[in-house]
Amino acid sequence: MFRWPETASQWKQYLLTPEQVASYKELGYVSNIKFLNDEQVDFLNEELAGLVDPQHPGNSLFHEYHSNESYDPNVILFHALGAWRVTPGFHDVLWNPAFVMAASQLLGDKAVRFWHDQLFYKPALHGGVVAWHQDYSYWTRTIPMHHLTCWVGLDDATVQNGCLYYVPGSHRWGLLDKPDLAGDMEGLMQYLTEEQKAEFKPVPIELKRGHGTFHHPLLVHGSYENKSEKMRRAFVLNVFSDGTLSDTDNELMQGAAPIPKGQKMGGQFHPLLFDPQTVDALV
Repeated sequence: MFRWPETASQWKQYLLTPEQVASYKELGYVSNIKFLNDEQVDFLNEELAGLVDPQHPGNSLFHEYHSNESYDPNVILFHALGAWRVTPGFHDVLWNPAFVMAASQLLGDKAVRFWHDQLFYKPALHGGVVAWHQDYSYWTRTIPMHHLTCWVGLDDATVQNGCLYYVPGSHRWGLLDKPDLAGDMEGLMQYLTEEQKAEFKPVPIELKRGHGTFHHPLLVHGSYENKSEKMRRAFVLNVFSDGTLSDTDNELMQGAAPIPKGQKMGGQFHPLLFDPQTVDALV
């Protein structure tokens, strides 16, 4: 799906601006980055249409697969991890130059290694919530915390169809207890101090399809129900800097080979996506 740049000048077109990097550091996120053209979005949506069928022949390769992760049977939140192992398009997006170059910048110009992907689908009229949470609260089995999340819309994401919301500055609150991801939208509030509650001022992140956003692993975020007549589909790419370690001897993800505690994350399930030194060598 993507042409890998062959020269340093070709890579430069994918660099975030100093202002974008500053926004990430100050607010905990940077948004409205174009990752995909319309043709690429259409291709991924065709793949997703097959993947939401539990009888899809490749679905056994998912690390997690939830036709509905919501606790409320009246609303639907499709959520799955491991699409990159199942279809060509969701495999190729890991090596999107616009993604890997920006990810490396936000990780401090470090080499980028893959953690895992996610698919989210909220159908029209009855799409479920993703409760307020911090991503790293679910990832403490990997250390140190040098992670990054990229969320990309496969539909226009709006307030009406359940777009992402961020709480600016919440990445400075430290690690909080984790709620059920698709449970009570406000479940996280019980873990906040009065000062944090006063600073809890979510902002909607509306995006055109093919556009996305990066956020810090401690940034509080979530999304409300989709009550509109339009579906809301998205995929997420989670990465960390090369050198991140396993902090458990147990299986890191279902179906993935365990990596002993203290050993560097790597192997076939966590490939190296990008090393900025390779770009430096092109100069």
